[in-house]
Amino acid sequence: MIRTTLATISALLVLALPAQAADDVIAVPTLRASVTVASDVVRVGDLIDNAGSAALIPVYRSPDLGTTGALPVAQVLSVLRAKQVIGVMIGDIKEVSVTRLARIFANKDLELAVASALERRFGLGDAANITVTFDRGISDLRLDASNTGALQPVATRYDARSGRFDLTFEINNDSNPTPTKLRLTGTAIETVEVAVLTHDIDRAELLKSSDIALERRPKAEVTGEPASRDRTVGMQLRRPMRAGTPIRVADIVKPDFVQRDQNVTIIYQVPGLYLTTRGKAIDSGAEGDTVSVLNVQSKRTLTGIVTGRGQVTVQGASQAVPMPPAVEQTSSLKRDETPSAAALAQSLIQTPVSPAQVAQAQIPQVQASQAPAKSE
Repeated sequence: MIRTTLATISALLVLALPAQAADDVIAVPTLRASVTVASDVVRVGDLIDNAGSAALIPVYRSPDLGTTGALPVAQVLSVLRAKQVIGVMIGDIKEVSVTRLARIFANKDLELAVASALERRFGLGDAANITVTFDRGISDLRLDASNTGALQPVATRYDARSGRFDLTFEINNDSNPTPTKLRLTGTAIETVEVAVLTHDIDRAELLKSSDIALERRPKAEVTGEPASRDRTVGMQLRRPMRAGTPIRVADIVKPDFVQRDQNVTIIYQVPGLYLTTRGKAIDSGAEGDTVSVLNVQSKRTLTGIVTGRGQVTVQGASQAVPMPPAVEQTSSLKRDETPSAAALAQSLIQTPVSPAQVAQAQIPQVQASQAPAKSE
């Protein structure tokens, strides 16, 4: 009914006025379906187009910063009539959506601002390694949209023992010469990224990728150099460790190539000689470690270096003394006079005392016979 009446009135006015006046009448007040405001009040000029002199009249309180509200059309028209604003075209609008603009600082933005203000001060390191926790749970901070300036720290207090901070920032405001002040309090602690165990691990287990997770821990809790994931996977722990324990470089070692009581191959090396025999490991050890092994044939205990999985190399005591080439000393021997490999290995491994003994073990004694001299 109201829409029909307004249309009739507008048509009559157009017919009654000259052409130039008719152009002015066509610009009738028209309700908007969606409204965006920056201030804390909604004015007539925000709600309708062509509001004229009534545009600055406040009619509603704006929604909260960064939020949107809805107004039924009947309620809007009632409020406008109370302000002497009539003849508004509403079309098929059912409700008016009102959104209040705001400048939103996400929690991460505020954490970065605090960390940047403390970076390389008070004994702290890079901002990326500073973990900030606010006293009050701040998800998003909303300020009036006129606060367009950057966060500038103007007052900074920090207690290195407790990690507590009290920072004040200023933000330039387009609509006010006085900057907006923002005070933030909480704790800021320098952290390091460290590999931690996802479950309990025994010393003998090889660390797999699924055993390791990366977490940030307070730097004070990780004494020594923290281990990275890449450096940890494939290694062994020096001792059993529980889930959630940070892993330091000092906590990991190369995996044991030799386990205690494991059957191993004993390799005996001296210049010009390479022998192998069976043995049993007395100690566990990684590659390069010195371990004791038992020669199962001679029942002697030897000391060697782990050189591979299940391999221990024993260096001869005569290694520093050059040995005469074997081919030159044995070239005159018959095949059946050459000592067996087993006997030679046993002889060398049991008593590798001196170069002369090694040479003697290699070359059997030859009985020389002197032919009777011919007489003339």
